[in-house]
Amino acid sequence: MWFDKGMAARLVRLERMVGLVLDNQERIMAAIDDLQAAVTAEDTVIDSAITLIQGIPALIAAAGVDPAKLAALQSDITAKSGALAAAVAANTPAAKP
Repeated sequence: MWFDKGMAARLVRLERMVGLVLDNQERIMAAIDDLQAAVTAEDTVIDSAITLIQGIPALIAAAGVDPAKLAALQSDITAKSGALAAAVAANTPAAKP
């Protein structure tokens, strides 16, 4: 026989280690997939905020000089900025000392 019991035991251990490596690889890949999904969701939120901000000049132009339209626009912008600021603050980790 070209290998002994010691060799067989080492092969069994090696097979277990390879199995562990493969299991860990699957967990890492799943974590990467979760991270990618989170980044995509964040990108969507950021893109929405950019669209909102870039649209403000057009909203101001559309309101013209009508005081009621300008007041409504100001109220809307204030509410949306407050909501955006609150969301950013709620999802920003505290600074480490």
